[in-house]
Amino acid sequence: MNTEQAREIFARDRYAALTGIEIDEAAPGYCRAHLVLEDKHMNGANVVQGGAIFTLADLAFAVASNSHGQLALAINVNISFLQSKKTGTLFATAREVKEPGRIGAYDVLVTDEQDDVIARFNGLAYRKKEPF
Repeated sequence: MNTEQAREIFARDRYAALTGIEIDEAAPGYCRAHLVLEDKHMNGANVVQGGAIFTLADLAFAVASNSHGQLALAINVNISFLQSKKTGTLFATAREVKEPGRIGAYDVLVTDEQDDVIARFNGLAYRKKEPF
């Protein structure tokens, strides 16, 4: 899956689109996406809401895990929030840990414009027997 194919397919991810996430790059086992922070992304403490960060990481994970053309669905994910943000742009970079089999493992780092790590996301995807 290349970047244009990923953008076309994942335009159907209505929740990610609602948040404003955009795919920057996609390749087999890889995705980089970004989210420009707006007021709607803030929580009651006036920092970016964890769900917004999770959604960004989850979309990058989805693109990377489905990039081989086989339907892959999350079976386990974990996120650690390491730093808060109030403004700017967040980037999620998802990478395949190893050549995928039935189960694929992925690491996703969420960073800011200075490459400071904001969150770390790990995901396992189950590959179904049907094409994506």
